[in-house]
Amino acid sequence: MAKKRVLLLSEGFGAGHTQAAHALSSSIRQLSPDVQTRVLELGSFLNPKIAPLIISAYRKTITSTPKLVGYMYRHQKSFNRFTTLALHRIFYTSTQDVVRQLRPDIIVCTHFIPSAVISRLKRLGTNIPLCTVITDYDAHDTWISPEVDRYFVSTAEVKRKLLNRGVSHAKIQVTGIPIHPDFWTHPSKEEIREKFGLADMPTVLVMGGGWGIMNDEVVHEFLTRWRQDVQLIFCLGNNDKAREEMESNPRFQHPNIKILGFTREIDKLMEVSDLLVTKPGGMTCTEGLAKGIPMLFHQPLPGQEEENCQYFTAQGLGEPIDSLEVIGKWMNILLHQYDQMVERREQNLRNIERFYPMQCARSIIEMLENEKVPFSSP
Repeated sequence: MAKKRVLLLSEGFGAGHTQAAHALSSSIRQLSPDVQTRVLELGSFLNPKIAPLIISAYRKTITSTPKLVGYMYRHQKSFNRFTTLALHRIFYTSTQDVVRQLRPDIIVCTHFIPSAVISRLKRLGTNIPLCTVITDYDAHDTWISPEVDRYFVSTAEVKRKLLNRGVSHAKIQVTGIPIHPDFWTHPSKEEIREKFGLADMPTVLVMGGGWGIMNDEVVHEFLTRWRQDVQLIFCLGNNDKAREEMESNPRFQHPNIKILGFTREIDKLMEVSDLLVTKPGGMTCTEGLAKGIPMLFHQPLPGQEEENCQYFTAQGLGEPIDSLEVIGKWMNILLHQYDQMVERREQNLRNIERFYPMQCARSIIEMLENEKVPFSSP
């Protein structure tokens, strides 16, 4: 019997979408080793010379003019046929060839652009089930297409937003955002500290995402006021310039300060940390959720990051940094109410099952096994 194939498509506009695709791939293979998975950043795969230029321009936009990103987010409309056709002709003309070559049984998209592209192929006759994973705690119109067979969403609130936009109830499943299975495990903290050269003391993890775009010198230097009593771990992703500048700054040259670049072991660093300071991306917030770690949110981008920040703040799992006093408050909690923080984190972990660990992967496997799942017509 031929193995089932799942093709997972993303785009490189921010690290979170592709992380979600790889996390989902790992979870599917862990739950069902006989299923084959393939992850592609579709635009980069089809246009390896042009795509990096577009992604670089997007990255400069979100760092230099975030208000423009917010304006675009608030005024988005669904991709119409003309826009999708333009995408195909400029960037995605070979998508049909890729699909035919890989012969997937299901296509899963973790970014709205490949979802729109595959939706058009389905209108033209491709009869492959299409699943779309919404990787934030909000849903905008560009995610929505009649050809999507199943939406996997983070919360009941996001499901309600899709229902209000006319998506059928039968097409929506609340599964949580898929993160790597390692975030649901709890390895030895002693071994992690030994591996990274960390001390057993109150610890703050500061993350800027895969692009390392959280580079606020005021916040970072303010945190160093507690370096004698609190361990600080700065993860700057692929932002080598920021990392080198920080390493050369005497304020950060201290035994209790660790400066890291890109790492695939964030799950371990979260495990030994007591507080997370981060941009509120959907993936990072969900990873922090799985680890039960309280979060402070730094300058959310207008749009989905604002929605993520609002959701986790309302759930009592995080707080926005609207002033340096917020950081000071939490550092004092770390030093003077540490036992209460540990107890609260353990309570968060006891409640973690309600956030659907690995449910998205289970649902895809069920779709592969159930031929009676209703799919939209080509």
